[in-house]
Amino acid sequence: MTTRPVRTAVAAAVLMLGAAACSSSGGGDPLAAKTTAGAGGSGKTVVVGSANFPENVLLASIYSQALQAKGVKVEEKFNIGSREVLYGQLQSGALTVLPEYNGALLGYLDAKSTATGKDAVNTELAAKLPAGLGILDSAAAEDKDSLTVTQDTADRLGLKSIADLTGKAQDLVVGGPPEFKSRREQQFKDVYGLTFKEWKPTADTTANALKDGTVQVGNVFTTDPKIVQLKLVSLSDPKNLFSSQNVTPLVNKAGLDATGTAALNAVSAKLDTAGLTALMKRVAVDKEDPSAVAKDWLKSNALN
Repeated sequence: MTTRPVRTAVAAAVLMLGAAACSSSGGGDPLAAKTTAGAGGSGKTVVVGSANFPENVLLASIYSQALQAKGVKVEEKFNIGSREVLYGQLQSGALTVLPEYNGALLGYLDAKSTATGKDAVNTELAAKLPAGLGILDSAAAEDKDSLTVTQDTADRLGLKSIADLTGKAQDLVVGGPPEFKSRREQQFKDVYGLTFKEWKPTADTTANALKDGTVQVGNVFTTDPKIVQLKLVSLSDPKNLFSSQNVTPLVNKAGLDATGTAALNAVSAKLDTAGLTALMKRVAVDKEDPSAVAKDWLKSNALN
């Protein structure tokens, strides 16, 4: 996922979600840490980090609590920033575990990669990672990047796929996270021949920016419940510009033992796209605390 790595509310809601994310990491400072000791484990502290968007905070909380349930001592550092910041912290050992999105991470490491399916992406990704880093089992859950428009825009311009933007993109403003332009502008030109009128950073408010007309095309993640809530249309991607984006733990191998590895692989075995979308509705729409939502999911899957 890009890191995905690696993506939903109006400004006030973003502030509320940010507060929830920070409370789960130990305070108002987004870099503040919370350390929780499990019942046993090796005694080594595993530092679980997250990117600065609600879904990644939720996934990090699931990872953290799953590790704690197996007796692993955990320090949480949630809501840190983008992949460009997080990747270096994994390499240095400042972070041990990060929820990633396999295709987005591969695209970060190799912008020319053409791998698309989960297995092909993971094989290539494992070969591209430095020796100290590794990926664990990918979940079936997939949160893909998409180009999304309103139903009105889709109907008015006859849009069903990204390819349908040919000859129209030059009149449209596209929005997404601040890093979206640097990561994707050239790819849209190379793969689909698209040049947009303007790029606007919309962070976690892209779905709302589409609805209020601030942008006409937006990078909205496919598990975002606002796609359904606001009746948006995600355009198909016939040329596979957005590769597989399975939720995948990225780890600093020196910091995680067999117990921790097994705990995270057990999470991946249970997490699917429908389930993740339902969890994100609770976080992004119902405004529930990500930590509480994570706890409920772990309990319902006998992982706590």
